[in-house]
Amino acid sequence: MAKQADYKVPEALAGEDAYTRPAFSFANRARRLVWNITWLLLFRLSPRPFHAWRAMLLRLFGATLGPDCHFYPKAKVWAPWNLFCADHVAAGDGVEIYNPSPMHFASHVILSQDCYLCGATHDYNDPTFPLLAYQMSFGQYAWICARASVGPGVNVGEGAVLGLGSVATRDLAPWTVYSGNPATIIRERTRHPNATPGDPA
Repeated sequence: MAKQADYKVPEALAGEDAYTRPAFSFANRARRLVWNITWLLLFRLSPRPFHAWRAMLLRLFGATLGPDCHFYPKAKVWAPWNLFCADHVAAGDGVEIYNPSPMHFASHVILSQDCYLCGATHDYNDPTFPLLAYQMSFGQYAWICARASVGPGVNVGEGAVLGLGSVATRDLAPWTVYSGNPATIIRERTRHPNATPGDPA
């Protein structure tokens, strides 16, 4: 069954050339411009230990963050207002969270250096080539390893691991280790002793 997009370019934004029209409203683009300036001047240049400072900046732009979230200076969040984190979520340098639609991270999710979470794609069968964005969720204790990528609409189960440089194109099952492109199961992971099944993001 095909995944349902959370966002599709409204007809009101249609222009003469579907490939050059904006995918988002002027208000959305203006908000992202202010955020990008803030990220460049206040987030990106902040000292590495200043996790509380960067969390504050994300919250100022609408992010929901639990206690002790560690976002490192070179981590990028496309739309903070679509970021929902429980406690102890970590995003290393070079992590890019492209979230035109909401992304939910449960407790103790780890995003290692240079991993890429892609929350949108385009309908290439539609002549207007509309952008399609999807809500995504990452279960508690999930780990996205360095330089791995998670595709649009892919949900990562509790305790799942996506290995170094791997590409997830389908949902990842709980407490399972994946590797490769496309990612396939290579082994089961021992359940974390502190994990509580079903904890919300």
